[in-house]
This record gives sequence, structure tokens and C-alpha cells, in this order.
Amino acid sequence: MKEPEEERRAWDARLGWAQGLTSDDPAERAAALARLDGAKRCAARALERVNEYWSLTLPLGPEEQYREPAFRRALEEYHRLCGHSLPEGLSGRAYGRPVTEWPGLPYGLLFLEWEARYPREWTLHAKSWGAKQSLLRALARADHDPAVAARLVGLVELAVRRAHRCKDREYVGVARAVDGADLRERLARAADSGDPWARCHAGYVRWMLDRPEVPNTRRVWHTWLAGSSGGGPPPRT
Repeated sequence: MKEPEEERRAWDARLGWAQGLTSDDPAERAAALARLDGAKRCAARALERVNEYWSLTLPLGPEEQYREPAFRRALEEYHRLCGHSLPEGLSGRAYGRPVTEWPGLPYGLLFLEWEARYPREWTLHAKSWGAKQSLLRALARADHDPAVAARLVGLVELAVRRAHRCKDREYVGVARAVDGADLRERLARAADSGDPWARCHAGYVRWMLDRPEVPNTRRVWHTWLAGSSGGGPPPRT
């Protein structure tokens, strides 16, 4: 098993370029997007080779097929190339390992921040609601160091200040994990803002924070909407 520092260096070597995806500089973002698209094309070609070998070795039977050297090499190369892409490269988090000890955590946070700040680019180049949900649920179950907690507070604020996106309700769990004065102040400002989406979302998150025993289900969300002063979410524009 690799040492933590060695693991972090390996993640940086594979995905360090992804820092550009959240840059304020359009040129840096464009370069990172080009790098991502190139990585996806390489992985797609590798998958084609896997499928070719799979077809050729199919007569061997399921056990012997996966022992066949050429097929195994093609499969290993495909998985290696996926590690250089997003969100595929985030799939290596070991289950049962605390997310706070996961060396890929900076890139999991980056993936979420990318969606929060540049949702159109995220949707066009790396949309994965499953990866988003998995990350948010993992982050809602851990005690975080102050630096990570601060980034999560910022993510919750970004989420409540926009029109609802798929799996955004998972941010309630994250908010509960990092509840504190800073988050409460940001939610209060959002709830008092002129944006109807911000008022709606911030109101719900604040209501849920005050009721930690209430499950964060779709039914609870709709019940809260029906009883809120607005009577429902703002219309989409």
C-alpha cells in the first residue's frame, strides 16, 4: 500500500491539470477543458480495444477470458487512462476508508466546485449526477478539518443561491456536517436576498438545520414547500 504522501503525488500527477477547470481565467479553463476532452478520447479508444478483445476471447468462457493476457492488458490500460479523466478518476475511493483520509479529496472538492461555479461547462464535459451524489453523501458523514469545512460552507452557499440542479438536495447533509456561525450567517443573507431561489433554498436548509432529526427526503422537501410562505419553488426562467 502506498504511503499518503506518495498517494497524493500520484493524484497530482494524474489530475493536477484539473485545477484549471475552476480558474477565473477563461484561457486556463479552456486549456483544462481541452486536456479533459483529450483524456476522455484516449479512454474511449482504450474501451474500444477492450471490447474488441472481449469479443475475441468470449469463446474461452468467463473465467479463462479474464485470464487471457491481451484482454487483461487492454482492461488495465483502460482503467489507467480513466484515472486521468473526470469524473472517472474519482472512482478509486476505497469504501470503508474515511473521506478525510482519501488522498483524492482535493479533486472531489474541485469536481463539486467546478459544477457550482461553471455548471454549463461541467454539464457539457463531465456531467455525472451519480458521482456528485456519492461525493456529497460521503462528505456529509465526516468530521472535516477547518480548511475543508470552509470550502464546504462555500459550496453550500453557492448551491442555495442558484436554481435547483439534480442532487442539490444532498447539500442539506453537507450543511448539517459543517453547521456553524459562518454557514448560518451566509444562509441568513441568502434568505434575505432578492433572489427567489436563494430565499427558497436557504429557508429550507435553515429549517433542516434546526431539525436534525428530520430526514432529508423528497417528501419532506415538498411538505416544507407546501407550508412555506412562497407556496412552492420559484418558476424557472
